[in-house]
Amino acid sequence: VQLQASGGGLVQAGGSLSVSCAAVGRLMAINTMGWYRQAPGKQRELVATIAHDGGTHYGDSVKDRFTISRDNARNTVALLMDKLKPEDTAVYYCNANLRRIDGSFWENIWGQGTQVTVSS
Repeated sequence: VQLQASGGGLVQAGGSLSVSCAAVGRLMAINTMGWYRQAPGKQRELVATIAHDGGTHYGDSVKDRFTISRDNARNTVALLMDKLKPEDTAVYYCNANLRRIDGSFWENIWGQGTQVTVSS
């Protein structure tokens, strides 16, 4: 099972970008999915999470600017980022709490990360 992220890139401050992530492989179920980010020299921090029923949680720094969504049928999660600021520059990582078909427990899986750069 893997998380394959796509999207991101370079945008000017005030602009918008989106990133998406797909869970691929032999999956039994996915619980919470989410996005985290890590800027150079800083710890990884929560951006947003979304539960299987659609309940969402956002980090304080992105509330009212970012929107997380998911498609349970396709095992995907997306993050739409509006009103981007230079301080949003980071590597964005997809995360999922899932259970494999041949697994007996829930585990957290990370995607490979995708770069988001916001120029001032």
